[in-house]
Amino acid sequence: MASLLSDIRTKYNLLSKTQKTIADYILDNPDATILLSITELANYCSTSETTVMRFLKKLDYDSYQIFRVNLAKELIDSPSETINEEIAEGDSTSDIKRKVIKHTNTAVSDLEYSINQKDIDQCAEMILNARRVTFFGIGASSAVAIDALHKFGKIGLNVNGFQDSHLMNIHCSHMTSEDVLFVVSHTGESVEVLNAASLAKENGAKIISLTSFSNSSLAKKSDVFLSSSTNDKKYHSEAMASRIVQLVIVDILYLSVFMQNEAKFYKALNQSRIAVSLNKT
Repeated sequence: MASLLSDIRTKYNLLSKTQKTIADYILDNPDATILLSITELANYCSTSETTVMRFLKKLDYDSYQIFRVNLAKELIDSPSETINEEIAEGDSTSDIKRKVIKHTNTAVSDLEYSINQKDIDQCAEMILNARRVTFFGIGASSAVAIDALHKFGKIGLNVNGFQDSHLMNIHCSHMTSEDVLFVVSHTGESVEVLNAASLAKENGAKIISLTSFSNSSLAKKSDVFLSSSTNDKKYHSEAMASRIVQLVIVDILYLSVFMQNEAKFYKALNQSRIAVSLNKT
């Protein structure tokens, strides 16, 4: 069962600007929150009680009192869950190191609750049964797509990928129902990935998306959506923790596929290692 705080973090990207203010206050001050009335919490966040209740609805709570009781219980049961501190002006390198490590560890731990096992199983089956799997991402997301291409290619699957959007569109225009397009995009709104997904879908290919926004255009085009949502902090570069989460999801999916036929894929992996060793002295 997902913890309350992890639920806030993984749903963070679905919140409005005002709701994110409430989420930030609770995540940064969980101990103080359990002592506040709904009116006091609204005042601290410069908003209304109605907005606080809309925020709670996103977390599937109909009662502020029940929310507060569950939060208090969570703080007693799992004190290490709190707090993910924001990097502040004047922080030493040691402070920055500690805060970044804590935030990243928390984001990865939240995957235990945010990724549905059925979705992983479905993705693994789609990859195993595909004639060919193509990986695609633009900008920082291309690094995650290349990592996936590298891992699945090493075990002998028929995979490819492009960083050039023109080549990607050409390739997707010739996909078939036997193909899978694996698309990585933090926002799920990059024009290049949406164009590629649309072309692939028109030709009957299956779409797996790895993105941080479940309500994004890319997620809606996908047969399976894998969520990499985190509440990246103010001073983090775009999707810093989300990128790490995406790499972990790729690893989970890779190993899920690998263990479906361990003997076969281990043999292929060794062949790849021998081939790569030719380039080493």
